[in-house]
Amino acid sequence: MKDGIHPEYREVCFVDLSNGFKFVTRSCLNSRETTKMEDGRELPLFKLDTSSESHPFYTGTQKSVDTMGGRVERFRNKYGKTAAK
Repeated sequence: MKDGIHPEYREVCFVDLSNGFKFVTRSCLNSRETTKMEDGRELPLFKLDTSSESHPFYTGTQKSVDTMGGRVERFRNKYGKTAAK
């Protein structure tokens, strides 16, 4: 491995802005902001709009399109014409 050509791989704190959920993982992301963790470590901070803690798919609050009053069937009936042979 050549020296000086690889990005710095370190622990980074990610925070979900919608609910304040924090998790730490290793990453090469650059960040100007830092945060102080409960154990006293100072880590780079990266802000997220959504994470698995707030995304509807992972929280179980996502609604299925098929069960929302037949929208898919209406679309298929209107635009789902078969191609001419």
